[in-house]
Amino acid sequence: MTITLDVALAHLTSRKRQTLVSLTGVVLGVAFFLAVSGLMRGSENDFLKRLVDNSPHITVYDDVRQGRAQPAALRWPEAAVSVHNVRPLRETRGIRGWPQRLAFIEGLPGVRAAPVLADAAVLTFAGRQQGVTLSGVVPEKMKHVTTIEEKMTEGSLDALAADPNGVVVGRGLVDKFSLRLGGTLTVLAADGSSRALRVVGIFRTGNATYDEGQAFVLLKRAQSLLGRENRVNRIIIQLGDPYAAQSVAQTIEAAGGYKAVSWIEASEDLLSLLLVRNVIMYSVVAAILVVAAFGIYNTISTIVMEKTRDIAIMKSMGFHARDLRRIFLLEGLIVGLIGSALGQLLGLALMQLLGQIEIRPPGVTEVVHLPIFWGVGQFAQAAAFAMASCVAASYLPARRAGRVHPVDILRGAA
Repeated sequence: MTITLDVALAHLTSRKRQTLVSLTGVVLGVAFFLAVSGLMRGSENDFLKRLVDNSPHITVYDDVRQGRAQPAALRWPEAAVSVHNVRPLRETRGIRGWPQRLAFIEGLPGVRAAPVLADAAVLTFAGRQQGVTLSGVVPEKMKHVTTIEEKMTEGSLDALAADPNGVVVGRGLVDKFSLRLGGTLTVLAADGSSRALRVVGIFRTGNATYDEGQAFVLLKRAQSLLGRENRVNRIIIQLGDPYAAQSVAQTIEAAGGYKAVSWIEASEDLLSLLLVRNVIMYSVVAAILVVAAFGIYNTISTIVMEKTRDIAIMKSMGFHARDLRRIFLLEGLIVGLIGSALGQLLGLALMQLLGQIEIRPPGVTEVVHLPIFWGVGQFAQAAAFAMASCVAASYLPARRAGRVHPVDILRGAA
């Protein structure tokens, strides 16, 4: 093995310029692989974090996927006469027996849940009106399933529990109404009932539509205002593992009958878009390493052609074809190892540089940094792909070297 390594190193150092070009290709390929994949996966994780963490992983609605069958159809499925267009009894919309259903959901492992009653309402102040989604919540449970507490700029959700007539509104609505913490506004429900509420909290999410169109009150106050006593119309759920949302939603829906929609189901088109983007990204960075592999192929092929007489002499001295193949495969392996190591260092530097770039989008007050993914897996992927490319590029020249016939070469040279 020592002789094989010495010969491989001698071949590479005898053609320093070509070896350096091949090595540079591998280094740049690995570095750009890390920089591009780190940036793309970082942006993907940031997008999913904003999508997932700022919204429920699962939402249970007061609705069903399929309408209820008529009692007559259940009693006589093979009846000769069927009844159509029977109007169901009018009832108050909401999830029936929601405390028991909430207890069942909270009993599942890794699940946090909160009941919500949400409906349209109108907020009025000093002659100004704004339509909002009024959400009745339980503050203690709401803090564990949403990030709204982190978005509070003044007051808190806990202030709702202390003030039954309190309301938490967004910064956009506060600015529009010229309100302040402690101010009083009036809420009008769909049935015409109204009530004065005191602002006990102000949040800012950065989403103008949400900040102007969302308000939170106590669950019991919302039930009273909206005329839905002892009702909620959704249960929002957060999981320890967001990617288990699909299976947990199916379990909840099968047990309760009400429609349970996971964030994966609701964002299926976006996830498909991310998958396509990842395929494009890996194709581009893989192409860089494939181009670098052609440089290695060219270098080792040239060595094989130039060293044909030396190869014939080595075979006549007792070297087997597998020994010669091992020499040239080792040359590709050496270039791959050195190129991967240097490429990892250069890739780390590029990722650090990209992570320090600050972007200020138009109309946004906060500075945004490029999100970078630092997972160990992508470093292993870059090194593995570089090594595979280098070994594959050196295989054909190594195979050609192993097929050299020493008698023909030495006879021709004589």
